[in-house]
Formats: sequence, structure tokens, C-alpha cells
Amino acid sequence: MARRRVEGRGGLLADIQTPILTEPLDSLFHITGEIGRGKFAVVKKCVEKATGKEFAAKFVRKRRRGRDCRADVLHELAVLEVARCNPRIVDLHAAYENEHDIVLLLEYAAGGEIFDHCVSDELLSEGQIVRLIRQILEGVNLLHQTNVVHLDLKPQNILLTSLNPLGDIKIVDFGLARRLGSVGELREIVGTPEYVAPEILNYEPITTATDLWSVGVITYMLITGESPFAGEDKQQTFLNVSQVNVDYGKEAFSRMSELAVHFIRELLVKAPEDRPSAADCLRHPWLWQQCLSPELPPLPPVSQRVPRERSGGAKWSSAPGDLEDKENILDSPQSKRFRFEDDAQAPRDINI
Repeated sequence: MARRRVEGRGGLLADIQTPILTEPLDSLFHITGEIGRGKFAVVKKCVEKATGKEFAAKFVRKRRRGRDCRADVLHELAVLEVARCNPRIVDLHAAYENEHDIVLLLEYAAGGEIFDHCVSDELLSEGQIVRLIRQILEGVNLLHQTNVVHLDLKPQNILLTSLNPLGDIKIVDFGLARRLGSVGELREIVGTPEYVAPEILNYEPITTATDLWSVGVITYMLITGESPFAGEDKQQTFLNVSQVNVDYGKEAFSRMSELAVHFIRELLVKAPEDRPSAADCLRHPWLWQQCLSPELPPLPPVSQRVPRERSGGAKWSSAPGDLEDKENILDSPQSKRFRFEDDAQAPRDINI
């Protein structure tokens, strides 16, 4: 039977198919410890007693600040259902409910956050970064085809299936995701300051281009190990975002091809309509040349490989065939994670 999808308020999904089970989780799973914590959720690693298979159990509170938020939790569950066929998004296996929480039983990825590679003393090679960005875009592109935007893409919400060798990415945390086009324009002040797009700050309509800004920020961080917009406080960060204050003179860029800088410049553009779509990005020459080998030497300067001019959206020459790529949840003390409407959290808090 075809699934009936019903949008609720403000781009929230209201219809789910996953049965909400009421058995005590500890009767079926060994809960081995906490691996992430946020203002309204805790993520714990658990092992299924019958099979020994590992999962990440996300315990999300149904009441927040005295308000019934069960619909918000079911929305996150519904988004995961919509994305179930997307190999770049964490799998939902089951859902449980107790007196205080709804528990989302999710795929467990042992590689942790790509954020750890942004703050590591040893940054990834250009070929490794290309592979990760290509996979992120694959996931975002499929998500956007369902008219869903993530709205909180950041290195802390992109996990790896393994650490050594470097695994494939899984996008997580869909609590802020929204369905576009259900009722008029969508305007919300949501996200994480360092990664949020200018249109969010200006309370302008949200589009799929909003996620692409965040992809540009993530790419910059993987290359340089620094956030392009982080200021001394939130106000300075917001000003940097609004003015698109980006330093492309970082020493880290000297080890990258000029196409890498070109790719980021195309995304960190103030006007959303001037940013390429995820599908357009997947045709950028930086991705389909570099992804052939994680250890390729730098490409020739961009002046020798000029992309075609854009007309109503970024267009690049097509990739040579379909280049197949290979394909969660660990706390990171250095990360800065908070929603705009929340008070600043302690450094170990996760926006989940």
C-alpha cells in the first residue's frame, strides 16, 4: 500500500509507519554507555542480546520546558522513514516509547564525527576530503529530492562507519529538518551559528540552497581545520556570516588544488539563488577528478580547467561516467553545539 505522508505545522511531518514499541529496552539490549548528550536527548550505545549487533539508541524527551513535544520527536522519526533508502543517512531500525522518552534505535557507526578530523593535528588529504564531500552531497541531493532540508549540517552531525580505514559518511540528527513546499514559504531561525546561512539570520525563505551553504563551511573546515565564520561571540559570528567574511589566504589552501577554493567560493555566496544545487555540485570538476584516487597529486590551476558559466544556477561540465564511491555517534569536547533558541550549552553538549 502506498504510504500517505501528511505535513504538520511549519514543515513538520506527522505521518509515520514505524510501530512504536513499549517493551523495556533493557530487556532486549545491553546498554553499554552514553556516547552523546544534548539539551533534550541522550544517545547510548547498545548491543542486541539475541544477535550481538550494535546500535545507537537516541532517547528523546517527550516534554521540554513543560511543553508536550511528542509531535516533534515523531517528525524526526518520519524524516528518517522518508530517507530510509538513502545510503548516506543513518538507518532507523526501530522505535520504543517509555514514560519520558521516545527512543530511536539507529544504525551505529564506529568512526565518530568528521569534526574530529577538522580539529586533528593531521588533516585529511585532498583526495580523502573529496570522497567525504562527494558522499555528503550524494546524501543531501537524495534528501532534497524529497523536498526535505536538514538545516543543521555540520561536522558533528556527519559520522563515519569506521575510523581506520576511513569509512563512509552517515548524516544524522534530523530534529531541525523541515519539508519544503507544504504551506507557503518556510522561515525559521534554526541551526548552529557557525554553519548557518545568511538567509536564516535575515529571516528570509529557507530553500535547499540553505543546506549547500553549510556544505561549503564543512569543506572549508576539513581543508583548513578552522571555522570560516567563528567569532569571539555569537554576535561576531553572525556578523561574519552576514558579511561573508571568509579568509581564503590560509596556508592550508596552498596544499590544495585551486579547484578546491573555487568549489567553496561557489557555495559561500550570500544570495541563495546564486549557489549551485547538490546535483550541480556533484558535477564540479574538483569532485569528479579528485575522487578517482584519494592520493592524487594537486590538479592544474583552475584557469586551465574553467567551468562553464552559470545561467540561473551553477552548471559544470558533466562527469566522465558514474564514479562509484564506498560508504554514530561520539562526543567531542571541542565542538560548539547549540540551537539559536537555546542558551549556550557546556562544551560537551551535542545538538541532538
